[in-house]
Amino acid sequence: MLKDMVKKWFAPTTSGIKREIIVNAESLETRVAVLENGRLEEFQIEHPTEERLVGSIFKGRIQNLENELQAAFVDVGMKKNAFLHYWDMNPDDESRLDEDDGDNNRPRRQRNKRYSNEEIARRYPPGAVITVQASKGAIGTKGPRVTASLSIPGRYLVLMPGCNLRGVSRKIGDAAERSRLKKVLDRLPLPEDCGVIVRTAAAGASKRSFVRDLRVLLASYEDLQTGIREKAAPCCVYEEPDLAMRVVRDWMTEDIDRIVVDNVEVYERIRTEAARFSRRSRNLVQLYEGHQPILEHYGVEKQIEDTFRRKVVLKSGGYLVFDETEAMIAIDVNTGRHKGKSSQEEAILEVNLEAADEVARQLRLRNIGGLVVIDFIDMKPRKHQQAVYKALRAAFKRDKARTNILPISELGILEMTRQRLDESLLSQMHQECPYCQGRGSIRSPLQLSVDIQRRLGAIIRRNKFEKKEPDLQVCIHPSVLDRLRTEDEEFVVNLQRDYKGKLTFKSDPLRIVESYSILDAGSGKTLYAFGEQKPI
Repeated sequence: MLKDMVKKWFAPTTSGIKREIIVNAESLETRVAVLENGRLEEFQIEHPTEERLVGSIFKGRIQNLENELQAAFVDVGMKKNAFLHYWDMNPDDESRLDEDDGDNNRPRRQRNKRYSNEEIARRYPPGAVITVQASKGAIGTKGPRVTASLSIPGRYLVLMPGCNLRGVSRKIGDAAERSRLKKVLDRLPLPEDCGVIVRTAAAGASKRSFVRDLRVLLASYEDLQTGIREKAAPCCVYEEPDLAMRVVRDWMTEDIDRIVVDNVEVYERIRTEAARFSRRSRNLVQLYEGHQPILEHYGVEKQIEDTFRRKVVLKSGGYLVFDETEAMIAIDVNTGRHKGKSSQEEAILEVNLEAADEVARQLRLRNIGGLVVIDFIDMKPRKHQQAVYKALRAAFKRDKARTNILPISELGILEMTRQRLDESLLSQMHQECPYCQGRGSIRSPLQLSVDIQRRLGAIIRRNKFEKKEPDLQVCIHPSVLDRLRTEDEEFVVNLQRDYKGKLTFKSDPLRIVESYSILDAGSGKTLYAFGEQKPI
């Protein structure tokens, strides 16, 4: 039974799956969705007006060295200086096989620090010019993360200036194919000061395809060298292509059935780029000319909306709850309406297996990184816990971000990390609510009534002490006024009876619910305000 459940959710299969790439290109935003039988599996957005950071190469200048952090801060021409670890100044070449298409569940290799603090200070003193590449975008208050390990990705190859490594992606497991690719690699005319990695997409590609790809990469490398040689630091000397072009380079694999684009210009560009690889690739690109918005036509808009929901419902009737904090992401798995057809333990296992698949998909779609804690439904059999752990690892194999997943603990908690390269999708498309300041909730009418009564009491006592009792006016939202008129009427009447000045309440439907202000009715002076203003 256990094997059947695992096979049901996670058996690798490619037959019967229709894979489509939908490109929605507009003047202010480009959106790309990858669908598998209509289900959203990958989603990215990009704003053409904003600088593309991750993957860009900069000619920077060392601002200062922080030995306590084992890092340097580099001026790359942005608002915030970039963060550069000492070990990223001289990375281990062999570990770079994991950087592109490697096993995402394999922890990053520990790099030995090659130079002491004194050697770093001698080689890279403040003011020294250094060429670095952004490996992580600016997130929140933190500046971008950079590395001196440079790479220029192509369709089949990754060119690495200043590196001697020549290897094949570890994800290509077939021994015969690896041997063939290494022979092709040995015959390529590479510059002496460049290394190269064969990407996963290269499996089965012809030698002619490699030659064409290398020609484009070498042209980019020459432009990079010219920029480094002629431009003054700090400046950008290489920028990744836009999202539409990266779709062809990184996502257009042999199992893609078609690419549908709703913009004529972008459609022609993608077709031209795809034709460099094969006639078949070029013929897969189609122009969408329907009247309905393209993502709405293919049912993607609704799925994107669901991506931002706190509660995600599973097909089985169970559900997930996502809570994002500054330090971590907490995910709670619940059985919901699911009852199962067999024993309770097997019903719980079935929900947890489905949840493992959906967790991997949601983290990928939301582009959530950092520490993630998953509270699966409690499972007593150890073999069930192990099955869910293995299923989660299998579900993350398609994720390009690096992950590190630990087994389920004795408390039933699974801890994992996911590589964070850029702002999450939520951060890119939303901003903090100015009303609730990101809490996701506002004060109830009861609590607001208590606060208003408490504040009025304080003002009245102060006025009596100062021997002045001016007329007071309280401006509040209608829902709070309803509370004061009904359930709290007795308290308001008593307050008015004990106060010699006049006390009035004014309803303002344009106010946010939890804001209120107390005024001196005679002078119009604000004595206290809460909500849209700071307390006076």
